[in-house]
Amino acid sequence: MDSKDGTVIILGAGQAGGQCAASLRRLGYTGRIVLSGEEAHPPYQRPPLSKTYLSGEIDESRLWLQPPETWAEQQVELRLSCRAKRIDRDRQLVIFADGREEAYSHLVLATGARVRTLPVPGADLDGVRYLRSIADVDALRADFAPGKRIAIIGGGYIGLEAASVASKLGAKPVVIEAMDRLLARVAVPEVSEFYRAAHDTRGVSIRLNAQVAALKPKSGLFSRGKSVAKVELGNGETIACDSVLVGIGVVPNVELAAACGLATGNGIVVDEVCRTNDPDIYAIGDCAEQENWLTGSRLRLESVPNALDQGKRAAGAICGDAAPKREVPWFWSDQFDLRLQTAGLIGAQDTTITRAGEDETPRSFFHLADGVLIAADCINDPHSFMAAKMMLQKRARPDPAALADPDVAMKDVMKPAQATVRACGHQSPRPG
Repeated sequence: MDSKDGTVIILGAGQAGGQCAASLRRLGYTGRIVLSGEEAHPPYQRPPLSKTYLSGEIDESRLWLQPPETWAEQQVELRLSCRAKRIDRDRQLVIFADGREEAYSHLVLATGARVRTLPVPGADLDGVRYLRSIADVDALRADFAPGKRIAIIGGGYIGLEAASVASKLGAKPVVIEAMDRLLARVAVPEVSEFYRAAHDTRGVSIRLNAQVAALKPKSGLFSRGKSVAKVELGNGETIACDSVLVGIGVVPNVELAAACGLATGNGIVVDEVCRTNDPDIYAIGDCAEQENWLTGSRLRLESVPNALDQGKRAAGAICGDAAPKREVPWFWSDQFDLRLQTAGLIGAQDTTITRAGEDETPRSFFHLADGVLIAADCINDPHSFMAAKMMLQKRARPDPAALADPDVAMKDVMKPAQATVRACGHQSPRPG
């Protein structure tokens, strides 16, 4: 059993790292805790950045995981604007960029992910922006003013959330997606089509199958500097713009781990309690790759619930506590007046069932593999979302006809599905 003293160094002061530090104290860890982050801000939530913080509905203080003074009260040493340069596993040291060395008993890597940059000519022009941090959003605000033309490259959740905020603030967004549908990497075609229509009816212009060839600057006698002025597509079309927001995914920060010999794949490889192949080093959050109990495959999940869960798991393992029960993965996205809540993970489904009335919402899409519910996308439909989470936990087999009928209450769908599980035993869907 691991001791509850010694020094824990957590590299990465985001949601996962902050949760780990707080959980260590709640579990009675009495040793030293150092929480180190590269940004100048105390640990904060990232999901509101592309939603309520970008829109100005909340200020910076509403992003904090907890009041900044609470870290001192919990005796967590918060080190901001601090970058780790190297890990010496033999001596159990972290060497920081400023030359300082810190010894650890346990090390937690919560290094997160960085934005994937746009690999085309002109991507370094002024006015080309990304959205990952508070500083990024602060720089974006002027671009979202009424009448401003914003080219948003990437039709994933970040791009669509930003487009909805831009539209609500009076700007003119154009979403440019390289694939043949929105959300192609994370959603089924039915969900993609719902959001395409929803954005279209709310005034967002969308280009699909649109390959960005280059970004072009302003030209002419009176132009100044090298500010972006248009997006040039592979088919020759040009889209005039005042700024460009790139949202084409993220890359996990695994370099520190790989350099010191830790196993990496699509993230830092960890076990059930987030321990790496070094028993004194853990990895959590967006940088960690872990076997998922629902799919039976190794995944790197970019979500707040996953970050919180892994932060708690690593803290429990360090303190010698039993691992908590596995939770159903879930995600959410706010676009206009549409709240999407997703439970489970798509990939193995052979059937998608739509549950909807005559109105745009509530509307839900249930995904089954061999009759077993494996995921659900619920739009303005919290009752279906909660029922889906419970059925997913039990690996239930809901009646497809009842699922599709909005006149059948979800509790009446769920009860017989769970009863079938109790009678027959757990049924596992094939791995995705």
